[in-house]
Amino acid sequence: MASLTPFSHSHSHSLLKMPNVRPPPPPSFFSSFILKDFPYSKTLSLKLPRMVTRNVVVSATTAEKPRKRYPGEAKGFVEEMRFVAMKLHTKEQAKEGEKEVKQPEERPVQRWEPSVDGYLKFLVDSKLVYDTLEGIIDKAPFPSYAEFRDTGLERSEKLAKDLQWFKEQGYTIPEPSSRGVTYAEYLKELSEKDPQAFICHFYNIYFAHSAGGRMIGKKVAEKILDKKELEFYKWDGDLSQLLQNVRDKLNKVAESWTREEKNHCLEETEKSFKYSGDILRLILS
Repeated sequence: MASLTPFSHSHSHSLLKMPNVRPPPPPSFFSSFILKDFPYSKTLSLKLPRMVTRNVVVSATTAEKPRKRYPGEAKGFVEEMRFVAMKLHTKEQAKEGEKEVKQPEERPVQRWEPSVDGYLKFLVDSKLVYDTLEGIIDKAPFPSYAEFRDTGLERSEKLAKDLQWFKEQGYTIPEPSSRGVTYAEYLKELSEKDPQAFICHFYNIYFAHSAGGRMIGKKVAEKILDKKELEFYKWDGDLSQLLQNVRDKLNKVAESWTREEKNHCLEETEKSFKYSGDILRLILS
């Protein structure tokens, strides 16, 4: 800080006589910062005092924007997955549906014309997919998969019983089609390198079967099986509680994911619908 002691007259007089000394220029308004470092300061700096300008600039550049909330996020990640899945239904399949009817299996089930041979193809391919899913969960290449062992939603053994029943009725059980083989191989590949995408398929396969899948099974049975209820559509215990238990496990696993990983999981939903739709279409073949 400069001295507060006043100059004597003689000192002042001698200072003025010094030939090369000039008083320092007043501080430049623009000398203390560079405009490129403050993207919002250009227009403000012409009108406001320095300290006010600096405060406004800092506020504009450092203010934290509220984070985007995803539909269903407040209820847990399973609700986010459900929201995305519902959008991929048609209006006739779900009130939240936005998809236009393009494929035969997307029409109301009441208008389907299934055949026993086509239904057998669907059951065989479905069993291959469930065999694959349940084998992956059992081996658990990622530790989080172990959370989903013995949930009560498993379908492989139930399908084996149904296929045995058809065999006893004199039907020939076909080999899995290329649709089922392709999906099973894709699930194996995902499970080893992309757990978020794999979990998306796990969720959609089991939960879709417990909802729309049951309705399809009932309508098909009415048309071609004399209303026989297959084991594929039966669960041991309270289904709603089994589903809730798995929801809780899914939410728990997803708690450790980043937002980017969650989004990646959601983005896989469309592929899950495509592969499952290819197999469902076999009923009408």
